[in-house]
Amino acid sequence: MKKIILPLLSVFALAACGEEPAPAPEAEAAEAVVEAPVEPALPAPNQEIFSTVFAASCPSAKPVNTAACRRAGMGSDDVICEYGLGEDEYLRNKATLTAGDGEWVLTDTETVCATGA
Repeated sequence: MKKIILPLLSVFALAACGEEPAPAPEAEAAEAVVEAPVEPALPAPNQEIFSTVFAASCPSAKPVNTAACRRAGMGSDDVICEYGLGEDEYLRNKATLTAGDGEWVLTDTETVCATGA
């Protein structure tokens, strides 16, 4: 019985390894148009951009010494920046930037500017 099963299994294994013809390419795939990559409307805020926005929004505040910005969450348009003012090298303060009309805008300027005075 074992002598019969072994050859049958090898025949089935070889039959299963046969090549199938490749599917014909679809007409739509051949006419696909490659679109140009979408460029972000605003550059990612860094220390220089945040310092400029902060100085324009809070002219009487101390200048930004250091800053680190990150997105508020996946898909969010807001950016949270932690920063230090004057001689402070630590990120003690927080502010939120949001995308405005082609530029970054500081939100809640009254509270942010009050902490920087």
